[in-house]
Order: sequence, then C-alpha cells, then structure tokens
Amino acid sequence: MQESKLGLDFGRVEYAKELAKRIAAGVQDFVEQYTTVAVERTLCRLLGIDGVDENTVPLPNVLVNEIKEKELLGQGILFFLGNAMLEFGDSPQQIAEKVARGELDISRLAAHPHAEIEKVLEPYIRESVERIQKRRQKREQYIETLGEGRKPYLYVIVATGNIYEDVVQAQAAARQGADIIAVIRTTGQSLLDYVPYGATTEGFGGTFATQENFRIMRKALDEVGEEVGRYIRLCNYCSGLCMPEIAAMGALEGLDVMLNDALYGILFRDINMQRTLIDQYMSRIINGFAGVIINTGEDNYLTTADAVEQAHTVLASDLINEQLALFAGLPEEQMGLGHAFEMDPELENGFLFELAQAQMIREIFPKATLKYMPPTKFMTGNIFRGHIQDALFNMIGIWTSQGIQLLGMPTEAIHTPFMSDRYLSIENAKYIFGNMKNIGDEVEYKKGGIIRKRAAEVLEKAIVLLEDMEAEGLFTALEKGIFADIKRPKNGGKGLDGVKAKGANYYNPFISLMRRC
Repeated sequence: MQESKLGLDFGRVEYAKELAKRIAAGVQDFVEQYTTVAVERTLCRLLGIDGVDENTVPLPNVLVNEIKEKELLGQGILFFLGNAMLEFGDSPQQIAEKVARGELDISRLAAHPHAEIEKVLEPYIRESVERIQKRRQKREQYIETLGEGRKPYLYVIVATGNIYEDVVQAQAAARQGADIIAVIRTTGQSLLDYVPYGATTEGFGGTFATQENFRIMRKALDEVGEEVGRYIRLCNYCSGLCMPEIAAMGALEGLDVMLNDALYGILFRDINMQRTLIDQYMSRIINGFAGVIINTGEDNYLTTADAVEQAHTVLASDLINEQLALFAGLPEEQMGLGHAFEMDPELENGFLFELAQAQMIREIFPKATLKYMPPTKFMTGNIFRGHIQDALFNMIGIWTSQGIQLLGMPTEAIHTPFMSDRYLSIENAKYIFGNMKNIGDEVEYKKGGIIRKRAAEVLEKAIVLLEDMEAEGLFTALEKGIFADIKRPKNGGKGLDGVKAKGANYYNPFISLMRRC
C-alpha cells in the first residue's frame, strides 16, 4: 500500500478522484453524442488525405467543409468518402482531389450499404493504424538501443519561427544535454481552423505546427540522438481548433510529447467549451495509441490567479484532466499532468509551500510523468536572481521525483532564449540533479509542520471545489470562472459552429481500434 511522506489521507485522495471521475463522466456522456469539423478532418488525414487545393486550402478542410455547408456534418465524412470510393473505385486522396477541383459532389451520390462502405475503407484504416504502430516501435527501439536521459527529463524550447533555424538550435540543445525539445508554435495558430501545409520559415514567437515541420524536426533529432547516444524526444502543441488533427500528424511523424489540455483552449484562447471537450477526446485516443506523453496546462492558471490562494484549482484540474484522459484510454504513465513553481519569491517560506505542493502532486499521481513548470510570473530583468529562482525550482524537481522539468531561463523576462541561455539552464539543472539525486529518499517531513499542513490544506480545498463542480457540472463551473478567474459561456467562444450531433450514418472505427482500455 502506498505510504505518504506528507501524511496525506489516501481515503480523501480516492474520494477526490471519484468526484473528478463523476465530473468527467458527465462530460463524456455529452462528448460521445457529437462530432466536430476537426474530428472529421482528422479522419481524412488518418486515411492518407494530404495536400492543398489551388487556393492552398488543405484537402481535409475542402472535404469536411463540403458536407458541413450542406448540413451533413453529423453523418460523418467516412460515410460519404467510403460511398464515393465504392461508386468510382478511387482512393480517398483521389476523391478529395476530385472534390477540390469541383468535379464531384459527394453528398449527392446514391447510398451504398453500410457494410460495403466499411469494407472499402478497411484497408486504409488498417494501413494508418499500422503506420502509427511502426512509428511507436521505432521510438521504443531507439530507447532500447541508445537509451535516454534520466527523469526528470530536461525539457527546453526552441522558438525561432523558422523550422530550419529551429533544427540548428534543437540539435545544439541536445548536445548540451536536453532530453526533450519543444518546438513552440507561432502565436495565434491555436485559433486557426486549419493546419498550414509544408515547411514554414516565418512564424512569430514560434514555428507553425505542420506535418512537414514535424518530419523535418524528427529527422534532425534522430540524427543528433545517434550522435550523442541518447534518444531525444520531440514535443509540440495539439491544443486549439485543430487539436485532434495535430495529434494525428504527430502520431504519424513520431512525436513523443504533446501539449494536450482539456481546458486550456477554453480558458486562455476563448475556444468554445463544447468544441474543445469533444476534440480533446479524439486527440487523446490518438496520443494514447501512439505512446505520446500529453502535457496539461494547469501552470497557466497561476499566471492570472494567485499561486498561494488558487493552488487547489491546479489540483482539481489535474484530477479532472486525469479522468478525461482515462476515458480516452490514455495510460497514467503518459500523463504529463501540469503544475508550477509560481509563488512570489518574496513570500516567507514560499519554498516550503512549493515543496509541499510538488510532493503532494507526486503522491496523488504516482504513475504519471508529471510536468513541472518553472517560474515565469515573477521573473524580471535581474538574470542573477532569476537563475537562483530556477535553481530552487530545480531542487524541488529532483526532490519530489518530477517526470518532466521544463527548464527556466535566466533571461525569461527579456527575450527568446539564446543557445547560451539554454546552456546555463541545462548546466544548472544537471548540477543540482546530480548533487541532490537522492534527497527525496533521505528527507522526511515533520508531522504538524508547515509542509504537511500546506499539502493537507490544498487537498481539502480541492475536494470542496470538486464537490461544488459535481453538483453543477463542468460546463456550468467554467461559465462561473472556477479556473484562473476566467469565465466562458457554454455557447460562446470560437468554433461552436463546427460542432454537430452524430447522425444515423456516423462511423468512426478509429475510436475502438486505438482506444487502449
């Protein structure tokens, strides 16, 4: 039986998880009745449809827009695709190209029997599933032969806007000791209801997430991984209006980590909550099947809300994110549940409070590959103090056995990091991780002390919050601004027009094929 260094009452922890499960079940009952334009475009991509039309509109968008405009989205794109394939003997790609040229209206064909439609689609479905399985096996073979860094994984970002410059910086970071390279997305991509095509060189504050960019970076990291004798993981973002599409592209191209939070887009990008919660289900099914670790975004709550007063909202969100991921069949080991070192550095005993919360998260989610985020809110132009703040953060990371340590940069508040900044941050973490490797095994927490009291307080506040949320449901709780002090209307935000109830012909076999129970 698990023992708590903090003296946590695991009966209360189980009660909190049961509350979160009931909240997530209410969401799941809704999710399973609906589809979205993003889910349907994902199915197109999984069938191998790629490319753009003469106006550079992605072919998956062309196809799905065709049925959406005719009020047929709820019947699902696979019904119409398979029906057209039977009619003409074409591949999915050929059908998409005919529609893009205006040669075919897939909504006006006589309907073939469902069994025949499923049969004609089956080889393409099988090929897609096998391709993702092979990508996963390739990762596992690399790890078996090359090995990888020890946890906490050292996670750094590149954000030049140019995929080719990103490659240079990513390979340099790997040589410096990084274990995970996150390619930051260009500002605003989460609000695009399509995925740009091809290699890109002109992002702002980051680089466009495209399938070709994924391929380029995966190849570059495999090359440098072989050079340094260590597998290097690749991270990108599948939040936003194209959440499941980007998850599929990442699965096909061998990404290892994806930012994939159920609530982030709702709270911080004003994407409609119905749209986001439907999309996160399909995206997490894909990520689970592909062996991708998802990162959730609870750390963002503390950029708008106080880190001391609102710590319980982070825990409550982690618990809900965990249960939603379990409904999608995503294993606990692939859950990079998020939390952050974001208290005011002037706070007396702030380090003890941060330690209490990090240890609490570790004990409540013992199997998860937790993602621990560095100080950002209180970073300033004083790079010397910033480097010390990051050192304290790194101490807690190794002390509490975090899974992924997103390294802070001394120049966090000044500019996008230089390669030299990354070197200093990696050096900082490696020094502390080596010198304090077993501190968590050696140190106990005083009964009745500050650390134990803080952890118990946060857990109890989270339970009260979850009880309230269970009574009113997640949708209503989000409308009331329960997380990050941000209120969002159920029928507001971006993307609601892309949501539709499933019809009689709806067909999505990838859910049952990929969902790992």
